[in-house]
Amino acid sequence: MAHSRLPHLRRISQIFFLLLFIALLIFTSMRPASATTGDIHMRAPVRMFFVLDPLVAIANALATRALYRGLLWSLAILLPTLFLGRFFCGWICPMGTLQHFVGNMRSEAKRGKQRIESNRYKRWQTIKYVVLIGGLVAASFGSMIIGTLDPFSLLVRSIGLAVLPAFNFATRAVLVPMEHSHVLAVRTIGESLHTILQATVLDFRQAHFAQSLVLGILFLIILWASMRITRFWCRAICPLGALLGLVSRWSILGLHKDASSCDKCSRCLLNCQGGDDPIGGSPWRKSECLMCMNCVGSCPHDSLQFHFFRKEPEVASPDLGRRRTLTGLAIGAAAVPLMRANTGLGKSREDRLLRPPGSVDEPDFLSRCIRCGECMKVCPNNSLHPTLTQAGLEGLWTPTLVPRIGYCEPSCVLCSEVCPTGAIWQITPKDKGWVVGVSGTQHQPVRLGTAFYDRGRCLPWALATDCIVCEEWCPVSPKAIYVEEAQVVDAAGNTKTVKQPRVDPSRCVGCGACEYACPLQERPAVYVTSIGESRSPSSQILLNRT
Repeated sequence: MAHSRLPHLRRISQIFFLLLFIALLIFTSMRPASATTGDIHMRAPVRMFFVLDPLVAIANALATRALYRGLLWSLAILLPTLFLGRFFCGWICPMGTLQHFVGNMRSEAKRGKQRIESNRYKRWQTIKYVVLIGGLVAASFGSMIIGTLDPFSLLVRSIGLAVLPAFNFATRAVLVPMEHSHVLAVRTIGESLHTILQATVLDFRQAHFAQSLVLGILFLIILWASMRITRFWCRAICPLGALLGLVSRWSILGLHKDASSCDKCSRCLLNCQGGDDPIGGSPWRKSECLMCMNCVGSCPHDSLQFHFFRKEPEVASPDLGRRRTLTGLAIGAAAVPLMRANTGLGKSREDRLLRPPGSVDEPDFLSRCIRCGECMKVCPNNSLHPTLTQAGLEGLWTPTLVPRIGYCEPSCVLCSEVCPTGAIWQITPKDKGWVVGVSGTQHQPVRLGTAFYDRGRCLPWALATDCIVCEEWCPVSPKAIYVEEAQVVDAAGNTKTVKQPRVDPSRCVGCGACEYACPLQERPAVYVTSIGESRSPSSQILLNRT
């Protein structure tokens, strides 16, 4: 009977870690208190789940031939798997919890015998091992594309960049009219709810991200697939689950089946989440079991129990076969050169591709970035967005600064604080060197690029109209944008004096404030390119130097 309580303990564990993940994701933003005090720092270990992720640690070590700080903590998950099997997938993983919850919803495709048959082991469950092999081979060639499919990256990218902004918008759309209602009770409720939610869940600014609709739709498709097929993501695609499945082949905890008391009622299959065949008469598939304990909790005769050092027939290793193994190796080996075809790694793919401050050079960046979206979620000015084609296929969903939407805050280095893999090297405001009155340890500040003018669109240059907004917004000191007075003739033939802006490339850091503030709405007259970025020796402006 003790085994029947295990599913209840597992549910408590799942709820706790899911709420913890969501709480850390919500904290992955600059809260209103920070905005008022100017103290822009993280007050929670928002990288915790990534630090504990063995897939991120192994892929990072393969791609960089090193291990970024903190990733050694992933042994806290990997080592217990050697003894307990895939407990992480069934008890801790927030993506697994969502899959578990959605998989338990009623569906016409999973009723009675259909549900039992759906929960039996399927050959397509080996796809995740092909994905794992291909991703690790690609990582050994210096590409972190497997990070796109990491469950934590998927969750942060989907919830942080799509679900939460949509929730933020919808909530404000309801509460703001309530706060302005002429009915006192409605106004009071609206103000109270807004105050509570503002202090807990709501972001202090309404963020929006490029491709958020696409990311949200992909997330909904995964959840929909899990309603049709129990834990579709976990069973078919998840490379972290595949890694833990391979490690669990040596686990000493196993499922004991008492054939004498089993009456083949199939209740264990009715609630099986991993497709590991717990039913009597079939070998138990250890690498697929998620340790959800549903089988032992639902067995009316206590025919199923977990024991250490059991000696019964089982399928310890995934049934890959030579063909699928070679397929994974071939995909990983071919993917990197195909993704890099017609693109050079010596500099940014496009001149408008601006990486966050502290980013390493482009080849190293792509060997580290796992597309988790943490840096985008935490940016106080909503200036970081996922790329689509700007960085090539290999750089899909990596961060880029979009100055027209938001500029890089001079004193902010939050993106470097939350990056779990070192794609954005951790720096301080002093290292960044943008804060007035604070000199960095470097001879030059961190540069994201250089601003240029389109004189055919700039108001003082093209239309003889006064405008010095860009110069006023330039945050560096001395200012990188300066003005020179010039005598021009307007359309009426009158001579007038206007201040024409210019850029000093030796001072410009590429923060994008000038482009953000430019009053020309359709296309700004001043724009920032990656030319001159400090992270890349090949993206420099060629000037006469001694």
